[in-house]
Amino acid sequence: MADETNEDLSGARAEAERRGVGDYGRHVFICTGPDCTTPEEGLAAWTRLKRAVGELNARGDEPPIYRTKVGCLRICESGPVAVVYPEGRWYAGLDPDALDRVIAEDLGEGRPVPEHLIGENPLSLED
Repeated sequence: MADETNEDLSGARAEAERRGVGDYGRHVFICTGPDCTTPEEGLAAWTRLKRAVGELNARGDEPPIYRTKVGCLRICESGPVAVVYPEGRWYAGLDPDALDRVIAEDLGEGRPVPEHLIGENPLSLED
């Protein structure tokens, strides 16, 4: 049975390898609504984030950042909402200007943006 399961996952493993899973330094999730923001605003934020992360990754001076859009981060207030890992910084109120600041300051320089920070829950890399 274990061999059959491994065989079933071969396509997913190949896709994970193709996408560089295991090489990322950071991962940002952004909620695209519809509860914390309109779907249109959520999609615009996702498009902006996707482009900017591509530009940051193209610099090649840091491990790459992975980005994922989600339908809900369960903070259904003042969206779009995003979380940056491994630091576990949660942001809200990410209108275009605020999102640009989070991209430049947190994703680009590793500095939190206190005006939009709503909580922190860092991942521990220790056993």
